[in-house]
Amino acid sequence: MIWIIVCKDKPGSLDKRLSILEDHRKYLSTNPIKTLVSGPLMNENDMLNGSFFMVEADNIDEIKIFQKNDPLFQADVWGDVFISPFNKRVDNLSS
Repeated sequence: MIWIIVCKDKPGSLDKRLSILEDHRKYLSTNPIKTLVSGPLMNENDMLNGSFFMVEADNIDEIKIFQKNDPLFQADVWGDVFISPFNKRVDNLSS
């Protein structure tokens, strides 16, 4: 099943995010979950302010484990987190 994960950073957490960013990237490079698309969310001033993931997982428990082990989660950077199953109908990235 495909899942969407949107994590908005807590206000004022940019410095903390930047200090842990390399650890976050290293974690993702271990392929802890099958990632289809991911990247940072940006604000209008091109500043990082969150994370987006489209992943494949059998259930939400896999998503929670993935997040719990992410250094950005552990550093308490993310505030609001939205997780939802996703039914892909259009995919123009694959062509």
